[in-house]
Amino acid sequence: MDKKMLRFSITQVRQTALMIVGMSLLTACGGQSGMKLGDDEFSVMSVSSTSSNQTISYPATIKGLQDIEIRPQVSGFIVKLCVDEGATVHKGQALFKIDETQYRAAYNQAKAAVATAEANVNTLALTRKNKEMLHNKKIISDFEYQTAVNNLLTAEASLAQAKAQLTSAKQNLDFCTVTSPSDGVVGTFPYRVGSLVSASIAEPLTTVSEIANMYVYFSMTEKELLNLTRAGGTLKEQLEKMPTVKLQLADGSMYEFEGKIDAVSGVIDQTTGSVSMRAIFPNTKNVLRSGGMANVIFPYTIENIIVIPQRVTVEIQDKKFVYVVQPDSTVKYTEISISPLNDGQNFIVTSGLNSGDRIVTEGVQTLSDGRKIVPITEAQKQAKYQQAVEDQREGNLETAFK
Repeated sequence: MDKKMLRFSITQVRQTALMIVGMSLLTACGGQSGMKLGDDEFSVMSVSSTSSNQTISYPATIKGLQDIEIRPQVSGFIVKLCVDEGATVHKGQALFKIDETQYRAAYNQAKAAVATAEANVNTLALTRKNKEMLHNKKIISDFEYQTAVNNLLTAEASLAQAKAQLTSAKQNLDFCTVTSPSDGVVGTFPYRVGSLVSASIAEPLTTVSEIANMYVYFSMTEKELLNLTRAGGTLKEQLEKMPTVKLQLADGSMYEFEGKIDAVSGVIDQTTGSVSMRAIFPNTKNVLRSGGMANVIFPYTIENIIVIPQRVTVEIQDKKFVYVVQPDSTVKYTEISISPLNDGQNFIVTSGLNSGDRIVTEGVQTLSDGRKIVPITEAQKQAKYQQAVEDQREGNLETAFK
């Protein structure tokens, strides 16, 4: 009885161990792209020419539509800051107040000078009128009458000069309030209350950036630009045909709005061989800031290319190889050239393969040049895999791995 129980236990342990090994082997093989069923059976795929949508990024600088330096036009001490740094302002809104005492006094003086000149003109106008009446009656000479006329003309010229000085004084008085020339966002303030400023200061009082829409400047090579504009037509037509671009921000996130290229430099930089380009992006949420850095993501399509999975290649000394199935079912170790651009899963083949070629897609690490194989399709491979799983579940371990 003990011997029978011992033999039964040993048999049960062996079957259990075999089951565990089979499950482990099947799981390991099924979890690898290089799973192969049968010693000479290898799954293959036919390659064909297609088109591929790709993107390329260019470092870019963000600028407002206008970055306007705000400088004082009169000298004086700053007495008030009307807004804070980073504030959103409107055209004509006050930004700084400069002490206006001397300019107010000059304005009042010029205003008084105008009043004096006007009174003098009125007096001399009456004199000329009186002289004219006497001259017509031959009571006074021509000289005396002409002198009265000339005195009036001189007084009128003096009045015009006084009015010009009043205008200048009024303008200087208005310049004591520094206003924003456009809608935008205010930059930093290097000068504070009490600072003496003038039109010749080294740094501006601040900068107002118009950021409702933003310019994004980037450069591409002359060759890349030729590929975009080879179709011809006017510059406006070429710009309209260019695809919309996206913007990757400094934190790696993608800006939610797309931009449009609206300008291309007409001069190629001789030192770099690049062409400066400009795209415009809406900035309704004020996410973009003038002076920021980003990457312009430019889409393009590559025609007549062959795309293959990266897993079907073998790499030796930075060169890529695939096994191409020959008409006699032997495999040929073939070098291919690939584009540096890839999505992490596939390679774009630029040379080495032709449309219609069949390449081995699994077990490539075990192959050698000239080996004869039994090609099967991916569908046949999956069917064999599913059958092996079913055999394993039913305990047919002898047939599960044939």
